[in-house]
Amino acid sequence: MSVIGSILAGLGGIGMLVCWIMVLVKMFKNDKPLIGVLGILCSLWAYIWGWMKSGPLNLKKVMMLWTLSIVLWGIGYGIVMTGAVKAGIDSGAIKVQ
Repeated sequence: MSVIGSILAGLGGIGMLVCWIMVLVKMFKNDKPLIGVLGILCSLWAYIWGWMKSGPLNLKKVMMLWTLSIVLWGIGYGIVMTGAVKAGIDSGAIKVQ
């Protein structure tokens, strides 16, 4: 089960990276350079900026894909962590009383 979670988290991570880069390109082309630098330093700012400018800059599809990638990554991460906790309980590493 954790293999499926790893695949989901990996696909979500790749999707987030690609969308982040696409939004960064738009940031540098359409706004001040400082805004782009902030987007590099803080991807959350790039995400928020992308949603704020999604209409005028035609970023709706990219932002929807970025949001879907975040959800996919979160589901995959949750599956992996659930498998890790279960493996720890089964091996006796974690004692449940």
